[in-house]
Amino acid sequence: MITFSINDKEVQGEEGWTVLDAARWHGIDIPSLCHHPCLEPYGACRLCVVEVDDGRRTRVVISCMYPIKDGIKVMTATPRVNNVRRWIVQLLLDESPNSPQIRELAKTFGVTPSRFKKSGVDFACHLCGLCVRACHEVVGTKALTFGNRGLKKEITSPFHVGSKECISCGTCLYICPTGAMEKLFDQIRAA
Repeated sequence: MITFSINDKEVQGEEGWTVLDAARWHGIDIPSLCHHPCLEPYGACRLCVVEVDDGRRTRVVISCMYPIKDGIKVMTATPRVNNVRRWIVQLLLDESPNSPQIRELAKTFGVTPSRFKKSGVDFACHLCGLCVRACHEVVGTKALTFGNRGLKKEITSPFHVGSKECISCGTCLYICPTGAMEKLFDQIRAA
């Protein structure tokens, strides 16, 4: 067992756990949009940031990717952490103002819309990658992928063609936190 602290409370965790795993095991809430216990950590949303003091320095890290270590001190709601989360929620809210999940986070962090220019598309998808990863890691197919880059990044089928890999299992529909996959499902399946 590895012993360390979260919010000045001594906790223990198993070898191989991340800070997010340990926090959730001990009932400590750390927000995240792209994490699912059945999938490998991805670190896309960055909402799970925490401040870690490893004895040499203190830094902000993403808890879903940061492994627990003996003696580290983790703080989940410092001013630095909350500032990073507010910026992330601001960007997400401007991209997906109708997403219930994003609106709830905005309320929690006191964020209002329109600080940045909107893309003009409210698709509700915030590119967490849960659907793509579930398709690859759980179902074992590669029917979904990320297409394009930057502001044009999207969830699609490989080469934007109906995917023959799709077995219509619905895993992507089930795991999608915003319901955006319902709009994409028929496009992705093979015609």
